[in-house]
Amino acid sequence: MALRQQISDALKDAVKAKDRTTTATLRLVSAALKDRDIAARTTGAGNAGISDEEILDLFAKMVRQREEAAEQYRVGGRPELAEREMFEIEVIRRFMPRQLSPQEMEQLVDEVIGETGASGLKDMGRVMAALKQGYPGQIDGAVASALVKKKLV
Repeated sequence: MALRQQISDALKDAVKAKDRTTTATLRLVSAALKDRDIAARTTGAGNAGISDEEILDLFAKMVRQREEAAEQYRVGGRPELAEREMFEIEVIRRFMPRQLSPQEMEQLVDEVIGETGASGLKDMGRVMAALKQGYPGQIDGAVASALVKKKLV
């Protein structure tokens, strides 16, 4: 089942269950998808909207934004708002593939460096592109980037 349909079905279920927080989060996700679809149309990408891979990138960005916001709320002494952000992260992650563990990511980075023949920092872009293409939604770009940089120095 396509990601869009899963989100739509989950939103319907949340509305029926009168789960306000999940409903609000899924409406935010739907709105973000529509915004991206409109932006894609203006760049000539057609009427099909963004791909599932682009949706996963959007979800990763949304999760990262909420993690940063939750941290700011904790620092600011607002644990109830931090909790809400963490709940929203859980809702968004329901639609994402399982994230790789640090050990799995390190092994994967080693494999991709070997496959691409990367030998220095000048090859970092090629390695990152291969990681993102081969494992969409499963890797944290910031963590992968730090690992690749460490291994290629």
